[in-house]
Amino acid sequence: MPTKENPEKNLYILSFLNSIRPLSPELRNYLAQKIKSCSFEKNELINKAGEVCDCLYLIKKGMVRGYFISDASEITTWIDSENEVFTSITGFFRNQKSEEYIQSLENTYCDYLKYEDYKYCLNHFPEMRHINRILLEEYYILAEQRVYLARIPNARKRLEFFMANMKPQIMDRIPRKHLASYLAIRPETLSRLMKDKN
Repeated sequence: MPTKENPEKNLYILSFLNSIRPLSPELRNYLAQKIKSCSFEKNELINKAGEVCDCLYLIKKGMVRGYFISDASEITTWIDSENEVFTSITGFFRNQKSEEYIQSLENTYCDYLKYEDYKYCLNHFPEMRHINRILLEEYYILAEQRVYLARIPNARKRLEFFMANMKPQIMDRIPRKHLASYLAIRPETLSRLMKDKN
């Protein structure tokens, strides 16, 4: 659940959605009433496993990760930063309890839209259905990249693929232990590989 609600709506997400497809005045007015802003402190849990995540967030500034716990270890499954949308996929689109945790890795500032408002937009505004399709396409492209990354058997090549194709611009901002988990590399192996790169 969002914390520290900002009463002054920046509506950053309106510009983001409009860049995908121009919004009608009616949809823009509706979203202006429904979109809210929030912030999360570094390392704050945004959503816990077993909870329903009913918000779709757009990151204005900051970074978040998704992870699950296996044998007392945190396994990072995704990392998002500025101008990226995040939520719990099963929690938001299926209204089911999430199997993952979502955590801020930095002080993070977002705009968000609640599930019921998102569904209303899909049912009443054709351009929102187009935007939804584009967002889903982008999600599947990123999911495909993560699947490909996980199948690369060599740790060095996984790191090289990540640096070349996925998040090179935020490489230095990601805590090493979370990056190592995401890449399925031991932290000491990641440190050695990073030194070899320099």
